[in-house]
Amino acid sequence: MPVFKPGIRTVSVLGENMTIYGLVGKSGTGKSFQAPEVCRNRKIPAIIDDGLFIYRNAVEAGHSAKRDENKMTAIKTAIFNNEDHRFSVARRIRDVQPESILVLGTSEGMILRICDRLEIPEPVEMIHIEDIVDSDAIKTALRQRRELGKHVIPVPAVAIKEQFSGYLLMPLRIFRRKNANKTEHIEKSVVRPTYSYLGTFEISNKAVREIVEITCSKYEFVSEVSKCSIISDEDGVTILLGIICHRVENIPAHVIELQKRIHRAVEDMTAFNIKSTDIVVRGMLPRGRAPRRK
Repeated sequence: MPVFKPGIRTVSVLGENMTIYGLVGKSGTGKSFQAPEVCRNRKIPAIIDDGLFIYRNAVEAGHSAKRDENKMTAIKTAIFNNEDHRFSVARRIRDVQPESILVLGTSEGMILRICDRLEIPEPVEMIHIEDIVDSDAIKTALRQRRELGKHVIPVPAVAIKEQFSGYLLMPLRIFRRKNANKTEHIEKSVVRPTYSYLGTFEISNKAVREIVEITCSKYEFVSEVSKCSIISDEDGVTILLGIICHRVENIPAHVIELQKRIHRAVEDMTAFNIKSTDIVVRGMLPRGRAPRRK
């Protein structure tokens, strides 16, 4: 059982039947890319990778190291150096109680440290990346990391969209023929972290506002945009929109359709996670009548 450590909150996540595996490989050698295949072959439902607790293709808890601003803080995140981060992930593992977990790390020592921090058993097996893929695949993975700054997260893009709002996030789907009549696919995500040497990009609220206004101008139901406010934070964007519309039948249905169009346009063009699009109809005009200008 976990040993009580003064000053550290313990949660006793250890389960009698919980089996831990380690996947070891240097940074950029393709651990996160290969992790779903390792889990599939060994029927492992959970992964600990770069500060995230992933269970059955969903992020259950944690903060991704790939969102950190520099490599040093990313390393601290990956080993759960922050007490609140460590405690929240350990508590969620306790709640879910997966029968087995694959822990990813750059060394056996790092994996043992993660297990100790999360109060889970030590691995029964250490799997080295060189034992499951050939040298050419490792060289390709290293080239993708060094030249393009690409990192893989072993969950579908939709599962981490909120955590990576505003990042260039690309879904990666791999299809495999399971048998003569059935094909299965594994979905992962490719992201370029903040600390990549390739630099950063920013999208201003003004640019988002212009996307919203242009989208409205293409929808005949809208006569005028009277207000458009954009509220941004690290989790995504909230759009507050006031419109004057033409008097037509079933106005709520038109507003819902406009919400969907704005959501899709902003998300596709910016990669932001859209938390909500709130539209207020501030006035209605007979069709064909222009709004009164101030």
